[in-house]
Amino acid sequence: MQVIPVLDLKGGLVVHARMGAREQYRPIRTPLSPTSNPTDVARSLLSVYPFSIFYIADLDAIAGSGNNDAALAELRAKFPHSTFWVDNGIADRASAEQWLDADLGHLVLGSETQRDESVLLKLCKDDRIVLSLDYRGDDFVGPGALLSNVDAWPSRVITMTLARVGSGMGPDWGRLEAIKNAGRGRRVYAAGGVRDADDLSALTERGIAGALVASCLHNGTLAGAHIARLQTA
Repeated sequence: MQVIPVLDLKGGLVVHARMGAREQYRPIRTPLSPTSNPTDVARSLLSVYPFSIFYIADLDAIAGSGNNDAALAELRAKFPHSTFWVDNGIADRASAEQWLDADLGHLVLGSETQRDESVLLKLCKDDRIVLSLDYRGDDFVGPGALLSNVDAWPSRVITMTLARVGSGMGPDWGRLEAIKNAGRGRRVYAAGGVRDADDLSALTERGIAGALVASCLHNGTLAGAHIARLQTA
């Protein structure tokens, strides 16, 4: 089970994501970190557990209202041994290849910003590409062809249930099972609703490769000792 902490960036700060209502996100207040500065928050998360991967959502870039490139550059400089999965709204092949050539991390292509499946079809064999299949409620957000054309999926697929992000509702078990069954051996990652180590254990039992987590780390329901036990179980 790969446990991946999430940093949602907006206006250069880490914000508290809740149920996909991005206009309401505010700078995070967490007992783990003295500030909402991305470097401080990342360092505090690494004090909980030596995570090897961070997921970063550049919410400004996804919305087309700027970017958090400076924050990402600082994170990479401060934590050179960490790998960053970055969703920054890229939706064309040229931009994706330019970003990958800059060696900034692994690129997450979110379905909500894709126009069709063409970019994924060209890049899905690149092991630095991650696909995020995004859902709001019961609705898939993105081109239907991308959801149905499994050939366009790379080896790693995030199932992002936005309505469950920060909600404490638990993972979307049915949807995760459906994506795993459709994925023909792809590694599927849960995003949204993960509450604690029990959820992570249940995900592992269901063949889910990993989970993106945030609230459960900050509120203490998931501790480093829990994660360590999962790795040795």
